[in-house]
Amino acid sequence: MQLLYMESRNSELKFSNLLSLYQTNVEKAFELYLFNLLFLIRLAEYARHDASNRKAKLRPTEKDLVFTPKLGTNELIVSLNKNEALERRFLKSHVASKIERDTLRTFYTEFAKTEHYQNYLEQTESSTQDHQNILLELFKHYSNTESFNELLEDHYPAWSDDKSLVVASIKKTIKILPAPTNFYEEYLPNEETSQYGAELLRTTYYESTSLQEIIQPVLKNWDAERVAIIDMILLKMALAELLHFPTIPAKVTLNEFVEVSKLYSTDKSKDFINGILDRLMKQLAESGKSTNKGVD
Repeated sequence: MQLLYMESRNSELKFSNLLSLYQTNVEKAFELYLFNLLFLIRLAEYARHDASNRKAKLRPTEKDLVFTPKLGTNELIVSLNKNEALERRFLKSHVASKIERDTLRTFYTEFAKTEHYQNYLEQTESSTQDHQNILLELFKHYSNTESFNELLEDHYPAWSDDKSLVVASIKKTIKILPAPTNFYEEYLPNEETSQYGAELLRTTYYESTSLQEIIQPVLKNWDAERVAIIDMILLKMALAELLHFPTIPAKVTLNEFVEVSKLYSTDKSKDFINGILDRLMKQLAESGKSTNKGVD
């Protein structure tokens, strides 16, 4: 959708340019996952630096004396650090260069004040579940902050678009730790999904005029030129799915594009998109033109 919007604003962009940008964005989504995972590891490991500082005090407190850096030395973090294949992925993506020690210190210091962390430190023995829970709390604590999101946006302009997917992936990863060696492969760009996206982009781009000709009569009192650009792009993409992607149920197409409109268009767009797509589905069912399941 964003690429097609870019093309609508810049007529010099060709399909080859859009496809190249699409492929880059797909790869960047996985890099975002790697960045978030390495940031979590490095932040947890900062507990070892905390332990060193406490030991170096001339007059350590009782809490300093009993402090344990288990946040960064537990079996879950160790399993990630010993994963050589994962380390090669980190090196290849250069995500480490985007993580500064001062940033880690700031986030760790704030988290160290929380009740969750204090309760964790007071545990005489911590189970795998305890370690998972504190890592989830740590991730939740900093990933919702404005400063962390600004950090991500500085390095990854598409962060706001990929955030929900990446956050869910990191939480899922924490819950399966200690994980198998190649656990991260689940989050690599899926060839089938990538091809689907590329084909939807291709179809919408090359059939833009014919798609609009089908949409125009369904608009009734609306002039196509008065429809918001994003809304028209969403309608074209949805119609392309209805016409050319038979494995996707029509209701799924309708619901997904309505949801997308909530994120990227106006407050009234969701009702507009829903109404037009509903009419299009009925029209396609009557004409028998759709290959999409659930239309006819």
